[in-house]
Amino acid sequence: MALLQTLGHMIGQSCLLASLSWDEQVMSAVRIFPPGLIMILCLGGRPGFAEPPQPSGHWPQFRGPTRDLISTDTGLLANWPESGPPLRWKAGSLGEGYSSVSVVDGRIYTQGHIAGQEKLLVLDEETGQLIWSVPIGPAVQVGYSGSRCTPTVVGERLYMETTGGDVVCLDANTQQVIWRRHLIEDFDGRMRNWGFGESLLIDGDRVVCTPGSPTSAMVALGRGDGRVLWKVGSPDVLHASYATPIVIETGSVRQYVQYFRSGLMGVAAESGRILWREQASVNQYANISSPVYREGFLFSASAYRTGGALFKLVQQAEGVASELVYETKHMKSHHGGFVLVDGHIYGTDEAILTCLEFQTGQRKWRDRSVGKGAVVYADGHIYLRSEEGEVALVRATPEGYQEAGRFSQPDRSDRPAWPYPVVTGGQLYLRDQDNLLCYDLRGKTRN
Repeated sequence: MALLQTLGHMIGQSCLLASLSWDEQVMSAVRIFPPGLIMILCLGGRPGFAEPPQPSGHWPQFRGPTRDLISTDTGLLANWPESGPPLRWKAGSLGEGYSSVSVVDGRIYTQGHIAGQEKLLVLDEETGQLIWSVPIGPAVQVGYSGSRCTPTVVGERLYMETTGGDVVCLDANTQQVIWRRHLIEDFDGRMRNWGFGESLLIDGDRVVCTPGSPTSAMVALGRGDGRVLWKVGSPDVLHASYATPIVIETGSVRQYVQYFRSGLMGVAAESGRILWREQASVNQYANISSPVYREGFLFSASAYRTGGALFKLVQQAEGVASELVYETKHMKSHHGGFVLVDGHIYGTDEAILTCLEFQTGQRKWRDRSVGKGAVVYADGHIYLRSEEGEVALVRATPEGYQEAGRFSQPDRSDRPAWPYPVVTGGQLYLRDQDNLLCYDLRGKTRN
């Protein structure tokens, strides 16, 4: 019994050591374990004898864990060689699509149009090999054919929206559909030229989507069963949004913010009541980039000669009031998004990478870099993926444009490279229609 208790204590201490650095592990082990066992532990875990396991990626939805295009990865390459970071693997046969990827628990999730169906595809994070795929709806043909949406992963449930308006909840273990809704058939959703383009927002027990009709501008469905929790209409909402909604809190008021052709709208999370509207940053063609929010201030921007605007949101007795702070022509964001880092916004103003001061709208710098594209932030850098396929690494500083490397991906398709780049688990993921490329941002290949 004493021996078992000793072993149990040692196993428990081993678990605690796993969270420490190598040097800290060795120093702690000297105080805990017998000398002979220390030698075994050191030989089994010492760098050079065995490669320590790399952290798995965690990017469970479009735009990242908190939907703000910010990765928590650290220890990434601060400068790239001329050829770019090492290519770890390339996966093919993903079909037509502009979907990005979600990465959770060693698996990668994306969508694509294959043989007349829109499919969910699940790949292995280590190898890129296909694990399984399943149809989730017909491959509805629209302008720039292919999938648009990125799966949202919550535990063992997967939530997806298709180009044609299917909203599907799937069991990740059995691949069985748990529930299904349709934005047009169930909510009179209005699809325009480019189909439905949002990625589903999961907030607590709610699945938030935007059919975009006068009777159902936004709808909240039950996460477990798909039943309608609430829906809100607006006579000026005439078609679905191409943007993806975000969740914010103003004081104690939780709300969902979404772009429509008619304007930016804040909706109460609990009731579905429309709280406020703004039109300063809205164009009449396509409003695509999601807003960013920080401490009571919300910035939104669109293209087609419109630009951006900052709004102050204030909780009041009757809800939330919005007030325009400024407008700017220096962030005409089309569809590649923008990210807020240390009080500054980074994104492409049409085809020019631009840095703005969040609170004032003052332009700090601009540079053509690799051109118009999509951005993500990680470890002190902006990753800009041009719609032409070139990728740049740029230091996130308002002091001026500082490029730390660029490269062009191999095997470019003949379509625009619109899928957002993803940085998680030390990897950079680039989807390009049928292909997905994985780059090692810590500077090693582990093929």
